[in-house]
Amino acid sequence: MPPEGGTQNIFLIMHELSIALNMVDIAAETAERNGGGRVEALYLKLGAFSGVVKDALLFSWELACADTPLEGSRLVIEEIPLVVRCSNCEADRRLDSINRFFCPVCNQAATKIIHGKELEITALEIV
Repeated sequence: MPPEGGTQNIFLIMHELSIALNMVDIAAETAERNGGGRVEALYLKLGAFSGVVKDALLFSWELACADTPLEGSRLVIEEIPLVVRCSNCEADRRLDSINRFFCPVCNQAATKIIHGKELEITALEIV
């Protein structure tokens, strides 16, 4: 079932579907290069500031895998929080929201993203 939200989410799902299709291609090619086998799971790091919505990606994964060698495989997502470097404190700080780029300690603007933009395949489980 697609994520709730009406027509707006159709566009969101289309974005995540194109990402999922690309990941399926990468996984299938990697499995083939490594002697074949069935891909049981793809492991992904997904940053809070990546521009990808986890639920829409999970829904799209099932669609992207249909009628491919990856059908029935799992998408395992490790969510990476948004971490910025405070230019005032000179320390890395985890932010609770992607909408407010201010240090939670000194309230100064944070100008450098350390973590949170990741969209990275980290492993494949092949049997």
